Amino acid sequence: MQRAKREQKRLKTYLGRVIRDIERKMAVAPMQAEQDYPKLKRLLELGLRIHTQQRHDKGKVYSVHAPEVECIAKGKAHKPYEFGVKVGVVSTSKESFVIGMRALPGNPYDGHTLKASLEQTQRLTGIMLKEAYVDRGYRGHGIIQDGFKVWIAGAKRGVTVAIRKKLKRRNAVEPVIGHMKTDGRLGRNFLKGTQGDAMNALLCGAGHNLRKILRQLALSFASILDSQQRLLQKHYANSHRLAMVAY
Repeated sequence: MQRAKREQKRLKTYLGRVIRDIERKMAVAPMQAEQDYPKLKRLLELGLRIHTQQRHDKGKVYSVHAPEVECIAKGKAHKPYEFGVKVGVVSTSKESFVIGMRALPGNPYDGHTLKASLEQTQRLTGIMLKEAYVDRGYRGHGIIQDGFKVWIAGAKRGVTVAIRKKLKRRNAVEPVIGHMKTDGRLGRNFLKGTQGDAMNALLCGAGHNLRKILRQLALSFASILDSQQRLLQKHYANSHRLAMVAY
């Protein structure tokens, strides 16, 4: 740890020297520097943020090519942190189709993101939602709306058998997210900026729905081919039996 701290201090010293050298050269011809080196100026501001940030500061820079990346605490032993942007996912209870997908920059509290996700879902589907089933991270959502109920995992009061089954079905959203991370591009975004994050989230949700539809079509086509093959085999068997009787 001491060697790591020493090397980190050395890199910080190098960065400070480079920043001061660039500032001295830009001060000689400031107008020319602003016109000819806009990218250099942006990198200089980013370097100053990296040089001055401390360990416990908020809003630290975790990536030079994507400064909007945030550190998200997962609370899991194998993966305590993730670096990226939060995404709210809304899926149907029975078929697990994605009907809402929204990037949430700024690392907000999960309960404060529920209203925005539901508003996007109602805008996209054109249907007024009656119930929402969420995990315990959405406690304190503050949504009070007539004819709409939010059920949180682990609830005891007023939970019927049907609601308990739906609360268990809420766990199906986890494999949906896993499929979008592995099969789609949710785990690695190649689009730049906060707008790229929002576009990537929407495209991942659309791609997940298309994969489900294509798989269902493939299974239906396979069942049709199987039934046709069985009919042909039965027809050939009957024709062979008739030929033997005629002989």
